[in-house]
Amino acid sequence: MTEPPDAIDTLIQRCLAGDQDAWADIVRQYRRRVYSVAYKFTGNHEEAEDLTQDIFIKVFRALHTFDRRANFQTWLISVSRNMCIDHYRSVRKERETINRDINADDLMPVADGPAADALLEQQGQAALLRRALAALPEPLKAAVTLRDLQDLSYHDIARRLQVPEGTVKSRINRGRAELVRLVRQYRHDLEGARS
Repeated sequence: MTEPPDAIDTLIQRCLAGDQDAWADIVRQYRRRVYSVAYKFTGNHEEAEDLTQDIFIKVFRALHTFDRRANFQTWLISVSRNMCIDHYRSVRKERETINRDINADDLMPVADGPAADALLEQQGQAALLRRALAALPEPLKAAVTLRDLQDLSYHDIARRLQVPEGTVKSRINRGRAELVRLVRQYRHDLEGARS
């Protein structure tokens, strides 16, 4: 249940004065609403959790800009929606970039014989990796793509994704581990289908 307007105003005032308990109270009261907005945009629990955390970080940093005559919940939901829209756009742009980077010529063998077999094997690995990358949850895919394919620093990735560097490192580690698991699973499935 949300606080009456004067109670939330008091909590905001305490937050602005550096009271961490007041901020924890605000997060506790509004977390479910923010998560609900994020989940409607992503349709994925883990992604919605990450986005919810990012939204609260942004709200905390922007709290001093909130017009206290306005309704806090309305402002919070507006910030949440805007961040979800930005997230959706960045994910869509990243997906388009990945699709543009896949060259159909790379998938065609140039000759027969052992060299062609090696090339096909290499391309098969690349295809498995692309398939696994496409299956990753968007936050993990974004972090792995920016680090491992675009070679950005943790700092630059954090700035681009608007999340702390620690979150970036965590997503990259989780993303790489999930890629390994998916590639193994796809390879196992392929071998099973051939036998």
